[in-house]
Order: sequence, then C-alpha cells, then structure tokens
Amino acid sequence: MTGLNRRDFINSTAALAAATFVAGSTEAEATKARKRVRVALMGVRNRGRQLIESYSHFDWVDFAYLCDVDSQYMPEVAKLIVDKDRKEPKMVQDFRIALDDPEVDVLICAAPNHWHALATILACQAGKDVYVEKPVSHNIAEGRKMVETARKYKRVVQSGTQRRSGTDFQEAIDLLKQGRIGDVRLAKTWINGGRPNIGVEEVVDPPESLDFNLWCGPAPNNGYKANLVPYNWHWRWDYGGGECANNGIHGLDIARWGMGMEYPETIVSGGDKYVFDDDQQTPDTQMAVFDFPGGSIHWEHYTWSKRTQEGEGFGVIFFGTEGTLFCRSGGWSLYNKDNKEIEKRESAERDRAHILNFLECIETRSLPNADIEIGHRSAALCHLANIAIRTRSTIKYDGENETILENDEAKALLNREPRSGFEFPVLA
Repeated sequence: MTGLNRRDFINSTAALAAATFVAGSTEAEATKARKRVRVALMGVRNRGRQLIESYSHFDWVDFAYLCDVDSQYMPEVAKLIVDKDRKEPKMVQDFRIALDDPEVDVLICAAPNHWHALATILACQAGKDVYVEKPVSHNIAEGRKMVETARKYKRVVQSGTQRRSGTDFQEAIDLLKQGRIGDVRLAKTWINGGRPNIGVEEVVDPPESLDFNLWCGPAPNNGYKANLVPYNWHWRWDYGGGECANNGIHGLDIARWGMGMEYPETIVSGGDKYVFDDDQQTPDTQMAVFDFPGGSIHWEHYTWSKRTQEGEGFGVIFFGTEGTLFCRSGGWSLYNKDNKEIEKRESAERDRAHILNFLECIETRSLPNADIEIGHRSAALCHLANIAIRTRSTIKYDGENETILENDEAKALLNREPRSGFEFPVLA
C-alpha cells in the first residue's frame, strides 16, 4: 500500500470493525445520529439481492435507485424494499442516470465483472462513494485506474471481499502475526464445485426487457445467448475470469493478507476445460502457484467435483514451522506441530460488518477494510493466474510497475481497449 504501513492499516481497520460491530449488540447503537445515506444499486439479481438484505439492516440507508439492464426484475426487487417499510426506489436501466442525481451518495456495483471498473470510475468522478463487488476489475490495468480515480477524487471505495471485516478472519490473521504457528512460508487455498454443464446455445435475439448492448458495456458484444445472462458470463473470458476470479478471489485475498505478501514475482498455472463439453471458455480445472519473495501461495479449483479437502469445499491453510492454521468458509482451527487441534473459532458475521465498516468510513473519510488498493492487488492474482493458463507460460511479474516481463503475448492481456461508446474517461 503506497504511503501507508500495511501492518498498521490492518491493525487499525480490524480494531475499527471490532469496535463498531458486535453482532446483536452494537447495531442499534450504530443507527443513532447518522446522516442518511442514499444508495443506487447496480445489478439487482443474485448478489444484488443479497446486498439489499445486508444494507437493509442499517436504518439510515435509503435505496434511492435500482439499476438493472433487464427491466423485468426491478419491480419484484423494489417490492422487497417496500416490504421492509422503505420508500420505493426509482427504477432505471442505465445506472448513469442515478449518477447524475446529486442526492445519491453511493453506488453499489453488483453488475458483472466487466462493468466494475468503468462503473466505479464514473461514480467516483460524479462524487459518489462506491461499494464494488469482487473481483474489482476485469484486468490489472483497469484495477490500477480504479485506484487512481478513487485517490484523485478522494472517494471511499470498498471491495466486496467481506472476510476482511469478519472478526473470525481478523483473529486468524492476528494469530499469524503473533507467530502462533511459527514462520509461515506457504499458504494453500481451494474451492471444489458441482457446477452444471451450461450447454451449447446459438446467438439469438435477447428478451425485450434486456438492453443487451448496455449489458455488454465496455466489453465486446458477440451476441446474446440464453446461457450467458444472468450468471454464466463468469465462464466467458470477455466478461468474467472463471472460478479463479469468481470465488478464488476470496481465498487468495485471505492468503495474501495472512502471508503479508503484496506482489508475486513468478506465476505458473495448469489445468484446462477437461470435463464440461459446453459453451464455457474458462478452465473447469485449474491450479496456480504464486511465488513471492520469501513465500508461496497455491490455488486450485475443480468446478465439476463435489469432493472436498479437509472436509470443506472452500478453505485456506497456512503452513508454519510450528503448526498450521486452517480457515474455513467461516471460522478457523489452529493445529500444533503434531497436527493436534489446540484452538478453534466458529464463523462470525461478515456481510453486515463489512457494510458497516464502509458506512463508517463514508463518515470518517478513512480507508475501509477492503480498500480499492487491497481489492486491486488481490484481484491481480486471479488475473495473473488466468494469463498464465491462457498463454501456457511462466509469468515473470514486476509488481511495482504492474507489468509482465519478457512475454509480449502475456503482457497484452494486462489490459484491453473498451468498446466504442464505453471508453474510460480521462481523469480531470
């Protein structure tokens, strides 16, 4: 983190989250004397609905706009908000209309990955703070532009890697900093699957309710397919980054946080699309190794198999000279050198804690737990793993300059030109 001691940042933000959010006790106190926050939600399906539930716990948050390129879903979601005794939000297909409203304070971006960067940049330029879902970007160059924009316009931008605000994960990272498992040089993270075959579809006209051109936005428009929207874009390179960027970002973010690592020097990745015979482009099986100065992080996924590791479909293990720390989807277990469990923590609430941290930082104008710089650096691991597997090459990475060395084919995937009409604005 430029100009900021990373350890001090982690300590201060962890303390803030712990002090301001204790499930069932401080939430009511947190609503006192709050300035009202008017939010516009971009993307109302899947994760967008979940965020409505989480933001609704804070009485000083008003849903001013619902924004979705497919108009058919907004009335149903608006009713969910009204049923919570909230005012009905305005409903628009183009989120930029909400950005033009001076009374809107925050953009919540729950749109697909390819929209994250441009939406965040436009919102920052419009004077809005931003909660942007993970991964924060579609490629590394986009992520850096997001950081630069947030800093230039002095906006609070929180990445949706909510484990950063969970007291269970904060305690786990503190155990590592205390040296409870000795010297840690290796972390391994994974997710298994059971995802379905998505089939093979032809390009057809989109539903009348869907503005597909706007859905594509800065990404290429190669035609609508029924198995693309609303979720399976994750498995197309133009719009997503496969399982590594979908759920891998959570594990890699925790691994990088716990290891105290910033930039990998060498990245290799293997695997392929071995099982699914369908329209997916991204690998259904992937392993990646990130070598940092003084340590290594390993990632793997197999989206077709329900077989777990350590009894968990998702996990992060830190291997130390004096023991291991196993972080599950929620909670953790600490093992000594003889592999005996000596301490355990159950899952803690994360989504609401993460949102509260964001709302607190809007008031204090301080960096949130998953500030855009943190989100960008963790997302970069996903992008680098995907570049390595797409080019079938070993990546040598210059993290300080965020560039790939001695590999023009791989370097070309650090960025892409946005589609005409959706260019990234020049920072004024």
